[in-house]
Amino acid sequence: MTSRIPRDSRLRLVRPRPLAAAPQAMNQRRPRRPAPRPPEGTPARSELAAMARSGLAAAARVARWADSALGPGRGSATADGKATLSDATADQAARALGLTAAQVRADWDTARLAGLVEVHGGTARPGWRLRAWNRDDSAVLRGWVALFDAWSLAHPEPAGQEPAAVAEVVSAMPQVLSFLQLSAGPVPVAQLLDLLEQRVTELRTERCEVPYGPRLEPGTPGTEPAPAPAADTPLAPLLDWALDALAAVGALTCGDGQATLTPLGNWAVWVKLEQICVAAQSPAGNIEQSAEGMLRGCGRLRPNAARAEYRAWLAARPVGSAVAELLGAARGEDALLRGLAFDALRVVGAPAEPDVRAVLDEPTLRPYALLWLAEHDGADPEDAHEVLTRPEATWLWVDTAAAVADHGEAPLLVRHLESAVQATVPALLDEVRAVGHPRTVQVLVALAAAHPDPALAKAVRRAAFQVHTGGS
Repeated sequence: MTSRIPRDSRLRLVRPRPLAAAPQAMNQRRPRRPAPRPPEGTPARSELAAMARSGLAAAARVARWADSALGPGRGSATADGKATLSDATADQAARALGLTAAQVRADWDTARLAGLVEVHGGTARPGWRLRAWNRDDSAVLRGWVALFDAWSLAHPEPAGQEPAAVAEVVSAMPQVLSFLQLSAGPVPVAQLLDLLEQRVTELRTERCEVPYGPRLEPGTPGTEPAPAPAADTPLAPLLDWALDALAAVGALTCGDGQATLTPLGNWAVWVKLEQICVAAQSPAGNIEQSAEGMLRGCGRLRPNAARAEYRAWLAARPVGSAVAELLGAARGEDALLRGLAFDALRVVGAPAEPDVRAVLDEPTLRPYALLWLAEHDGADPEDAHEVLTRPEATWLWVDTAAAVADHGEAPLLVRHLESAVQATVPALLDEVRAVGHPRTVQVLVALAAAHPDPALAKAVRRAAFQVHTGGS
């Protein structure tokens, strides 16, 4: 006769795997694609970072002043709740730094565009790049690239220009910059103007659409006059403006009727071209999705394919907003998305560190953030779980089990039992009840239904009932 007394089944101790890797334990390792090399003659990253630090030194100085003078309870940076520096603050900074108010405003705008300063309502606070400015070359280069991307904001167009023509020139300049990068030397401005005019013509052609509905003859009552086309706007003054703006941010130099990319500009354009290539390689087509949609699309992909999707999705977005969107998805109710979001943040790397540290106080994200930070600091992924306390490890076990129960198969949930840090099922059940995960009951019910051992399943069901009723 079979005993109905629950047995003290021993759990085989195995090292926990990251959530995204759990369904793909048999995934074969493929050779990694070698990282692309920048063009020959490109300075080392440390030299590029030194150039960026030099070009942004004035902006960093104003940002540090704002950090010390405009902290909580010490003052307000803006007068309108936006990013515009108030007159009083500009005068205060000018006196402290020995500058004019106009210089302070210009440096403030540069700092804001480079991510050295963040404005929230009427309060300014230092961006994560400022904190890492002296020790992290990647942070410095990303800050400079952010300014490079915003060149048309850093140096607004002259007054009186046709807005449509300005927008066309801004849209066409990436091709002009690509030509400069591929030319690897000075290019006559006249040749750039010819290229700009061709590209603007292409943009206008691409926008041409056949209107739907009945066509009315000119002069018919009820018809509105067509807006004046921008086709007659001369592009030479706008090209001069664009080149001056790019020179102002340090991307190129102009002289003797020729334009040449600086080493920083050459490197930045190469980076942008590489990002376009990576984005074009997205096999699953998730680039235009939100973070949640992209992560759901990656849920059934192998790890290598998922990482390719992460890289493509990240390449199409500013890193700051991408990290914020991934963390927003991680805060949702779907535990699978939580694990996948932190896998995507592993692809982001160092730029995500400040945001990941900022969520350590959120119980739902804390275990994931601790593992991410441990791996970022050099811990072996197989050993990173050692940074978790016992309750944190148990909470993570329940969260992972919830993901498996929602998206996996019963055998996988049974195998997940082996990854618990507790040595016995009774000990696991006791600690699972203690951590108070909101999905505890559903996880235990699913595990009881999936496990082939009737005695163990009965013990798990009893634990689920006790959690549900609040008993012991």
